[in-house]
Amino acid sequence: MAQYQDDIKAVAGLKETYGSAWNAINPEYAARMRAQNKFKTGLDIAKYTAKIMRADMAAYDADPSKYTQSLGCWHGFIGQQKMISIKKHFKSTERRYLYLSGWMVAALRSEFGPLPDQSMHEKTSVSALIRELYTFLRQADARELGGLFRELDAAKDPAAKAAIQEKIDNHVTHVVPIIADIDAGFGNAEATYLLAKQFIEAGACCIQIENQVSDEKQCGHQDGKVTVPHEDFLAKIRAIRYAFLELGVDDGIIVARTDSLGAGLTKQIAVTNTPGDLGDQYNSFLDCEELSADQLGNGDVVIKRDGKLLRPKRLPSNLFQFRAGTGEARCVLDCITSLQNGADLLWIETEKPHIGQIGGMVKEIRKVIPNAKLVYNNSPSFNWTLNFRQQVYDAMKEAGKDVSAYERGQLMSAEYDDSELAKLADEKIRTFQADASREAGIFHHLITLPTYHTAALSTDNLAKEYFGDQGMLGYVAGVQRKEIRQGIACVKHQNMSGSDIGDDHKEYFSGEAALKAAGKDNTMNQFH
Repeated sequence: MAQYQDDIKAVAGLKETYGSAWNAINPEYAARMRAQNKFKTGLDIAKYTAKIMRADMAAYDADPSKYTQSLGCWHGFIGQQKMISIKKHFKSTERRYLYLSGWMVAALRSEFGPLPDQSMHEKTSVSALIRELYTFLRQADARELGGLFRELDAAKDPAAKAAIQEKIDNHVTHVVPIIADIDAGFGNAEATYLLAKQFIEAGACCIQIENQVSDEKQCGHQDGKVTVPHEDFLAKIRAIRYAFLELGVDDGIIVARTDSLGAGLTKQIAVTNTPGDLGDQYNSFLDCEELSADQLGNGDVVIKRDGKLLRPKRLPSNLFQFRAGTGEARCVLDCITSLQNGADLLWIETEKPHIGQIGGMVKEIRKVIPNAKLVYNNSPSFNWTLNFRQQVYDAMKEAGKDVSAYERGQLMSAEYDDSELAKLADEKIRTFQADASREAGIFHHLITLPTYHTAALSTDNLAKEYFGDQGMLGYVAGVQRKEIRQGIACVKHQNMSGSDIGDDHKEYFSGEAALKAAGKDNTMNQFH
């Protein structure tokens, strides 16, 4: 970290300039504080992480085995612990991001209490979470570097000092790209632009937006989804691009998500000026009946297409219905149109994890956009076990193998867990991300809601043991002992909360008069 030595010299120069009034200032302490705060603003982070993500996209284009991954977060601590764990286990954060899920913000961060994923939560809570995540990631950097600085001070042997200095010089930050979910933009294009600016200023280099109607928005895995005509969606993509450009994040990334596969409704009939234009293509998927002028009823809406009068099917909700079976074709058109108009990556929301289904659509998209790439939701809304066991069952049956030992509708049952079919299915689940990246153009794999489920599962296990006959052993054996033996950093929760960083600052500010928390009576010493 040449910058570290440069900062020591720079502060020493300032100290000399300002004379005796700065006598108590230690240039090395100031340089340490600068090193622990590498990123001064959210825009610094957005610019830094955008370059990482662009480089990863280029690497994937050259080699599809270099796909990227992330896990969804709903709190800064969760994101921090993920990156600390990744660095601990893999020594690098390469190709590993964080995902900010609008679903989890709605369910866990709204002042209204738990809400469904319908854009009813406070939109500013999303940008606030981006800021919170990066605050925790930057604190992880400060904590780790602080530990190295204390080791450096304590080291006596020159070789040991040199080894620690090398770790400081080559420190790997916990700050990584966040893919941030802006839902359907929380309003019109201007509202999308204003909120996108808050996202970017908080640190987001990548914003994901979906083609649903903002005030009718539904979770991607629920019924009743309503899409908008392409021009409405493209206006919001342009709004996000202008937000990136205004703030100087010239290589910001936009993920265009299509919910058309599971969306059978539209609120609007698209404007069309010439046959075959984008509006005409959108309208061509409407479920219509042909009629003559004298068959028109009171309040009927009709469109003219190929010289015919057509009445789109309108529901009591005043929504219009698409023809059944057009979802994949609409997804392909959505994706091509988005990439041709400023989006960088695609997201196709599907109802199941099936490489053949995803790959078929990507093949059609790549006929027009050869380097089209996807972000894919490895969703907990899918029953992965059942889906893959059924896929293996169907493949075995098609291959003429005997499947009489299995009941297709009951394959989730634990009685099949040790069967050949279950083992084949588990192997397909294990390799799903690599296989889908190679065969279906998926650049980034994420799980939207993992820590929502892990928090519930671990809490259930702890509650069962602690409030049951295990008492305190339920916590000790089920949590703390595992933390110690697995080297989980937050077993020293005082250190994780910033206590040692505060002690360092007390010494910087007060010298020998500093009243530190990390003395001999600190019970955290039991965990050395």
